[in-house]
Amino acid sequence: MSDCKKRDNQSTYKKAIYSGTFDPITNGHMDIVCRATNIFDEVIIAVAKSELKKPMFSHEQRVVFAKSATKHLKRVKVIGFDTLLVDLATDLKINTIIRGLRAVSDFEYELQMGYANSSINKKIETLYLMPTLENAFVSSTIVREIIRFNGKFEHLIPGEVLECM
Repeated sequence: MSDCKKRDNQSTYKKAIYSGTFDPITNGHMDIVCRATNIFDEVIIAVAKSELKKPMFSHEQRVVFAKSATKHLKRVKVIGFDTLLVDLATDLKINTIIRGLRAVSDFEYELQMGYANSSINKKIETLYLMPTLENAFVSSTIVREIIRFNGKFEHLIPGEVLECM
């Protein structure tokens, strides 16, 4: 492994950041969070304000949803942000970004974002995780559509989020 260079300021305590609009946070997101906690000592869920996406729920609500859904996970912290993700990661001294992939269509977009982040900060690594098969179809977009049409969505989001709605 002589070709591999040890990163500067590398410590034994590993942190990662998992960002998104989480509008709302779903069981699919929680699946990725749980997988990430098996790899990292601390996972920061960063809830993006993302006004351009015109979220259904306010930024404050989405942060509360994520905090409620993860309150039982000791090594998970939730924060809100309204900057470039790569800048937030740099400020928090985090070099690993977690992204979830459900399908090939996700990969193309996520790959571009990973390269863009790396072009801004060469120390940033993106780790792609897949949810379990039962959560592979779950997305915030699907949940929002079901909510809009008064459909049954309770099985797609954490119970703690339901209590906050």
